[in-house]
Amino acid sequence: MESENRLLFVALHRPDRSPSQRFRFEQFVGFLEANNWKCDYAYVLEEEGDKAFYTPGAYWKKAMVVIKGFLRRMSDIAKADQYDVIFIQRETFVTGSTFFEHRFARTKAKVVFDFDDAIWLLDISDANKNLSWLKDPSKTKKIIGLSDLVIAGNAFLANYAKEYNENVQVLPTVIDTDFYKTRKKRVEGVITIGWTGSQTTNRHFLLAEPWLRILKEKYGARIRFIAITERPIEIKGLDIETIYWDRTREIENLDQIDIGMMPLSDDEWSKGKCGFKGIQYMSLSIPTVMSPVGVNPEIIQDGVNGYLPKTTDEWVSRISNLIDSELLRGEIGAAGRKTIEDRYSVNFAQGRLLQMLNELAGKS
Repeated sequence: MESENRLLFVALHRPDRSPSQRFRFEQFVGFLEANNWKCDYAYVLEEEGDKAFYTPGAYWKKAMVVIKGFLRRMSDIAKADQYDVIFIQRETFVTGSTFFEHRFARTKAKVVFDFDDAIWLLDISDANKNLSWLKDPSKTKKIIGLSDLVIAGNAFLANYAKEYNENVQVLPTVIDTDFYKTRKKRVEGVITIGWTGSQTTNRHFLLAEPWLRILKEKYGARIRFIAITERPIEIKGLDIETIYWDRTREIENLDQIDIGMMPLSDDEWSKGKCGFKGIQYMSLSIPTVMSPVGVNPEIIQDGVNGYLPKTTDEWVSRISNLIDSELLRGEIGAAGRKTIEDRYSVNFAQGRLLQMLNELAGKS
């Protein structure tokens, strides 16, 4: 009988906390374990430490988080030789150091590095602006260089990784289409224009202010705006209803959205995004409107399964068409759902990941 392979996932956050971790590896664990991979999980931020780390100030608490995290990682290094593969998602630690990545690379295990954002750019949360000196923008290329396999969320990220490693594969961020499907019947009434994101991406919502003001003036009480996030978004003169992100009510909350939007600025950071907000909307048959930045034009064929407006006038026009036509919302939403089923579902990606791991471990 073939011996069981052992895989250690290494990430910052506890299970079910980080969207990146949930959709880049956590949702594949059951499939991998059903295919001869024993999976373990090593993270550094407990719930209490997580709260401290993303609270402005609280420097003493943050120092304790770093110390505890260091001790945890030393324990992980001590047992790393037990594994066939160490799968690092984004980074192993909260500072700019690659101390732990180097030590994992010196063990018997093969090292996989997975990333889904342009994390080589210095993007610091507002709560930790004063600690930006602890970050090292060159950290990402160092981790890429010492890895046996790099998995990137899109071609833009892969092209960056190929500068430092020859073994780079693209695996898009995907979704469980058996779980993510609409559970409500859409009815006539107030049309909800919505957005979802973490508190670190709230700034992207603010890009929508010009067209949201025009739409509100045009439609008044016929429309409402919601943001599903961790921290309220306030725009003077606009009533933005906050729905606090809740894992247990994720589908229910997203299902309130009639038209989903994903505005992005056209910069290097946005080019590294994997379009996941749009993928979430489209999986629920929500007609989706996204900036034509990064991977978004690969996901959406403009006017067929969603829209890719460039200017404020185009955003207003596309969303207005959707507000005015229930039939159009249904057609665009259905086409979007079909796209996700065909190209961005767990069923599409999990076999590819399994093959990569088997080949890396010499098991295929």
